[in-house]
Amino acid sequence: MSTVSRRTIFRGAAALGLTAAVGVSAPEAASAHSAGARGAHGAAGRRKGGIFPETINLPDGWQPEGIAIGALPFAYFGSLADGSIYRANLVTGEGRVISAGPGTPSVGLKIDHRGRLFVSGGDGGDARVVSATTGQVLASYQFTTGPTFVNDVVLTPGAAWFTDSQNPASVLYKVPLGRRGRLPAPDEVVTVPVTGDFVFQPGAFNANGIDRTPDGSGLIVVQSATGTLFKVDPATGVSRTIDLGGESVPNGDGILLVGHTLYVVQNQDNTVAVVKLNRSGTRGRVVERITDPRFDVPTTTAAFGNRLYLPNARFNTPPTPTTKYTANAIRIR
Repeated sequence: MSTVSRRTIFRGAAALGLTAAVGVSAPEAASAHSAGARGAHGAAGRRKGGIFPETINLPDGWQPEGIAIGALPFAYFGSLADGSIYRANLVTGEGRVISAGPGTPSVGLKIDHRGRLFVSGGDGGDARVVSATTGQVLASYQFTTGPTFVNDVVLTPGAAWFTDSQNPASVLYKVPLGRRGRLPAPDEVVTVPVTGDFVFQPGAFNANGIDRTPDGSGLIVVQSATGTLFKVDPATGVSRTIDLGGESVPNGDGILLVGHTLYVVQNQDNTVAVVKLNRSGTRGRVVERITDPRFDVPTTTAAFGNRLYLPNARFNTPPTPTTKYTANAIRIR
């Protein structure tokens, strides 16, 4: 769910993992590029004379939910089962586990230009920052011990913002970043109550996917239970409903902003809603709904080149250690 521009993404695609990009060392690029030689999992629907497989096989029993892609063609997937993180090469489709989980879920995640993964901790009520190079945990933050499901995250110039789908107080967690991206101490985390139009729905999933408005003035949050998009003022927490002209995005999960286009993954609907937003993010219109026969409850999305990548969470399939999981690529205009 990276928010880098398509131009930046395309430059990364041209590199094909052979050169280093900002925030990722040359050894990391070489390591990730050769991951297929070491990984046990690979691609389905392999290329014939082209590049980039359409389907990526994830480890059996993985239970994916979140995905992050940076400037190079590598996708990172968190596991709901134990919180481990898997890195897949988008060119070969192969990969390996780079970070063993803490035993609690890894849900939404984002990668910054310093090669750091910001990972939501689900019902653990926490988040952590992991090196995409070494898998080392760089920092951990315990947000709450009450009813919680820390679900998704977006990076802004000054902070990482996390949603909580189960906290009845309807809050966002702000992890402020210092100069040169310095990670804060745990006591520097700020809990921001969300007020205004957003109303907590008991017994349902609430604040879920999060991104920025096109002009960067606010945060966009989708409420899964109501299929409503909200613009949230990061300074005050006041929320206002985004006018979609009578449309909604039921079962809205992960969201991704590319320019003025917001992609909203509607998980149980096996659909991606394409929403064109105005600059301030106060109004939008649903211009398309994308489906694909390979979708099996996709949850989140990240972009590389002219493709969106979506992991299949398969929430309607009982998870076992041998359950198959995949991520699929779809083309966008």
